[in-house]
Amino acid sequence: MRWKNLRKAGADSRIERRRGAGAGGKVVKGGLGSILMAVIAIFVFKQDPQQVIGGLVQNQAAGSADYRPSANEAETEQFLDTIKASTDDVWSQLFQQAGKTYKIPRMVDYDVRTRMSTGGIADARMGPFYLPAEETIYIDINFFNEMKQRFGGGGDFAYAYVISHEVGHHVQHLLGKTDMVHRKKGRIPERDYNRLSVRLELQADFLSGIWAHYADKDLRARTGEGLLQEGDIQEAMRAAKAIGDDALQRQAGGRVVEDSFTHGTSEQRLRWFMKGLRSGDLSQMDTFSIPYEAL
Repeated sequence: MRWKNLRKAGADSRIERRRGAGAGGKVVKGGLGSILMAVIAIFVFKQDPQQVIGGLVQNQAAGSADYRPSANEAETEQFLDTIKASTDDVWSQLFQQAGKTYKIPRMVDYDVRTRMSTGGIADARMGPFYLPAEETIYIDINFFNEMKQRFGGGGDFAYAYVISHEVGHHVQHLLGKTDMVHRKKGRIPERDYNRLSVRLELQADFLSGIWAHYADKDLRARTGEGLLQEGDIQEAMRAAKAIGDDALQRQAGGRVVEDSFTHGTSEQRLRWFMKGLRSGDLSQMDTFSIPYEAL
């Protein structure tokens, strides 16, 4: 993807970098395998993140003012900043067209683990996530290596899909969709709540596709070349297939239990992302009124 042709991030992008925390320190018992199992435990089997992480962490690292990224890390940080700025631009424009004001989310790019403003610890083993209470996206760019090595979903457009999916959760928060679902927790049967969670996640995939549609369109109008290049769609497809609930449950060595799904199958995630990418039509974002079996 031609991400270097996008606007560079400025102070208005609200990106906070907390890196260099784990330099020279051993933090994880078991390496990448433990990280994979932690991600599956938290997001598929819904174990308490603090309990999972507590069993993995040997020491808490603090950010380092002396941190100097390698050339590869510096480029990845620039990529993260640029994609974040692009999502800010696209959603600000779409909200304005709808007569609304888009509130730009904060993004914290941290290393290993960091404290959240509302309390608790954000840990790289949790993967990228959006915290509605802070209107903040937490991400450790080392997760991109995990996507490539363990999930087979590497590539710059696949990484952009992950970032824009989390931004999609912020859009849902601003539109009241997140609270609508979260208010149901504990008030309806777990199976029914899981299905609402799937609908919320598939909608975020759709909104990720919406971003890609307009980022590509806007860049093409400005430079004559779009954002997407040959192979980019395939990268997003591989990423969506790798992080579906069914794929993660199989990778964990267990059987696929549909009633425990919280994010949707690989096929569903890909379908909704591509729907947003191809249509660019926000009127098609409603994943809540469609029969569950038709998602």
